Amino acid sequence: MHEDAQGNGARSGNASAPTVLRILLGIQLRRLRESRGISAAAAATAIRGSESKISRIELGRHTVREIDIADLLDLYGVTDATERAALLTLAGQANQQGWWQHYQDVLPSWFLSYLGLEESAELIRSYDTQFVPGLLQTEEYSKAVLELGAYPSDRTGRMVLLRRERQQRFVSGGLRLWAVIDEIALRRPVGSPEIRQRQLEYLLEVAKQPGLTIQVTPFGTGASYAAPGSFSILSFAADDLPDVVYVEQLTSALYLDKPADVDRYVEVMDLLATTSTRPDQTPEFLRTMIAEVPR
Repeated sequence: MHEDAQGNGARSGNASAPTVLRILLGIQLRRLRESRGISAAAAATAIRGSESKISRIELGRHTVREIDIADLLDLYGVTDATERAALLTLAGQANQQGWWQHYQDVLPSWFLSYLGLEESAELIRSYDTQFVPGLLQTEEYSKAVLELGAYPSDRTGRMVLLRRERQQRFVSGGLRLWAVIDEIALRRPVGSPEIRQRQLEYLLEVAKQPGLTIQVTPFGTGASYAAPGSFSILSFAADDLPDVVYVEQLTSALYLDKPADVDRYVEVMDLLATTSTRPDQTPEFLRTMIAEVPR
């Protein structure tokens, strides 16, 4: 469901969201462990867990008990009361549930993780080959996309509500979005011709919105072959947080944060951007497509 089947003047992302707090906590714990020369196996023993649990904690992908943090701080020799209190407070805040957890009955856990990152992001650069990005979908187009997945009607309704809530947060100016959309995605017959036309008209309307950049990758552009499919690059306001590449698969998703991986995806995104319509050309491109929608 790459968020589908699943600019300027915007304020910073929500740096207090639980997901970003878990990532920040994990970064600090990893630095402490490595600076003491302590192995992940030894850290796992200290909290009666596994090395994979330590890895998930340090990557910010696992909620943590404050007692485990206290045991790790003991192991790492952190005795300063102020430093310990700050990290334990951070752990408590990181364990709070985000608003998106209310939809865990209709979404897989790996997509809930993406929503946490989206809530914390300052900028998202996305490339979409299948559908219009979820943050830019009209409600009727969103429903038509979800119906392609043959979900029960009650689940579809909940997922449409979720998408609307995500969009409200985007429209409020808390996130900048730079969307590169393949022309194939815009021409894909989703719903009726009227639904597709209104979706294109909506893109035309919001293209001038501050904080939003839209480009279209035309048919026959060689750069599109450099991309593995749809993906997003999320950037955060906190200096300690690395960019994260999100690649959705059929039953799971990849979250890549190693510099070499991120740099490669950034190169491909830059290549796609340079071979797509310039932002000032996008409105005319959309008008042409609207005129071509079958009546």
